[in-house]
Amino acid sequence: MQSSGMRQVASQRRSGQPFQPSKAAPRARACSLTCRAAGGQDPLLLRVARGEDAERTPVWLMRQAGRYMAAFREYSDKYPFRMRSETPEIAIELSMQPLHAFRPDGIIFFSDILTPLPGMGLEFDMVKGKGPVISHPVRSTELLRRLVPLSDPSSKLPFIQTILSTLRKEADSAGVTLLGFIGTPWTLAAYAMEGKADKDCKETKKIMFHNPGLLHSFLDFLTEQLIVYAGYQIESGAQVIQLFDSWAHHLSPTQFAEFSMPYAERITRALKAKYPHVPVIFHANGGTGKLELMRNTAADVVGLDWAVDMMDARSTLGPGVKVQGNVDPMALFGPEDRIRAEVERCLWAAGPRGHILNVGHGVVQGTPESSVALFCELARQSGQIHAKAPTATNGIRESVLA
Repeated sequence: MQSSGMRQVASQRRSGQPFQPSKAAPRARACSLTCRAAGGQDPLLLRVARGEDAERTPVWLMRQAGRYMAAFREYSDKYPFRMRSETPEIAIELSMQPLHAFRPDGIIFFSDILTPLPGMGLEFDMVKGKGPVISHPVRSTELLRRLVPLSDPSSKLPFIQTILSTLRKEADSAGVTLLGFIGTPWTLAAYAMEGKADKDCKETKKIMFHNPGLLHSFLDFLTEQLIVYAGYQIESGAQVIQLFDSWAHHLSPTQFAEFSMPYAERITRALKAKYPHVPVIFHANGGTGKLELMRNTAADVVGLDWAVDMMDARSTLGPGVKVQGNVDPMALFGPEDRIRAEVERCLWAAGPRGHILNVGHGVVQGTPESSVALFCELARQSGQIHAKAPTATNGIRESVLA
């Protein structure tokens, strides 16, 4: 069923009028409130992210609100990205579409890791076929000094509060978890220094080698602003925060240890100190080879990409670290029996505790919606799937999780 706001969108689309967002903005609920699902329990994904035992493995998918969905394309073909992500009625509708279609255990709000940058004085645009474009890349101390602190996100980014507070009510009603997210300082710095997505990250890495002090200063600035922005999401209703280190694959382990991990950890520790009830997930795309560095992370959950073996990751990270992932998103283009096999393999390797099922990267455009539905259904069957795990897998798994 569409909200009155979405009926307004549909009406304006039919009439050809430019979209005008509603002026009504629900107030954010206090961050101390905790959602209780039916029966007095917190929702499944939230409990597992905290490290509690649960009846089954929870599931959500990165980029679960995306162009692979026909309902999503009705909006993406009509409205530009920032209008969709910054107009509450549209962003709420797009965030809710996967819940209605596939019933995952989490809602992640439709937005982008670059969304807070304009609040710091750094504008960006999403160009079809090119992705994000930043017209004035930050490549000098002078340009860095022109940026402004995100000291009052509620005035600079008011739509975030409206979107998240509304989605929190929907999540509470459905008994699922609302996820917020940010990019890591390294990933945002790389975008801002490149001015666009670049397969070599050339400009940023030139600065890394020629002027590392500038890069560290920018990372330090972004870290403080992202602490504020993530806190704003929590106070607006987010129950879990994921840090996306989307460009971690551009870093060697040594570079990751200097330019990414310490700043991500600062954010995580600051959030854990102020909001101890809110789990933090740290997902590094290209984290293979860097897992040893994540063993002592302050994050509650480590997100794994699909290039690492789940059982090896469990062994490397140790029993105290919960994990998320890590099915190859391209597996969802396969036939049903292969999707089942890949999901079962992931579930068996991860074990029945401390695991959130997800793809190892975002859902790819063109993925059959029926495959996403099956992926989520298999998570709902995970109790039975774990019960029939091969003996050899059980033995290794128990040794990892003991």
